[in-house]
Amino acid sequence: MERQMIISVMSKDRPGIIADVTGAIFELDGDLADLNQSVLCGYLTMILIATFKNTITPEDVIAKLSHTKSDIKFDAIVKVMDTPIEMMQAQLPEKTYILTAQGKNQHGLVYGISSFCYQRNINIMDLATTLADDQYTMILQLDLSSIASIKEVRDDLDAYAKKTGLRVVLQHNDIFRVTNEISMK
Repeated sequence: MERQMIISVMSKDRPGIIADVTGAIFELDGDLADLNQSVLCGYLTMILIATFKNTITPEDVIAKLSHTKSDIKFDAIVKVMDTPIEMMQAQLPEKTYILTAQGKNQHGLVYGISSFCYQRNINIMDLATTLADDQYTMILQLDLSSIASIKEVRDDLDAYAKKTGLRVVLQHNDIFRVTNEISMK
């Protein structure tokens, strides 16, 4: 029998962290299912899903990570997943939309957009932000499955944009993907 675990790792960034973490999983005979990582202001954050034999515990994974030979140690959280990944919905919801918002940096931008979504029961599935030259940019992947009227959301977003001075664009995920993919031909 096997169990899947979700593992969150944070560390000051340095070359080799991904190799160290995935090596620890490999040494525990784990099978990596999914991984997402990012570096923010010199700190790496990583979240991944791995499958292990039922005899491997979250404490075993943390112990293996803590024995990595490095001057920089990891902060890690490991949880057994309640629902195995193959039982989860693998595809994005049909009403997956991308919201881009950009404007002059100001206090509370992410809070404002996340509150906007929460008040309308819109789930934020992914969020990335950047600040460059006093311009703040947010890209959100949203699940609008619970929304009856996309037009109403667009109208509300237009009003929100006027109030905050943000430029916002809401488009279906398929349109965003097709217009933003880089061809490798």
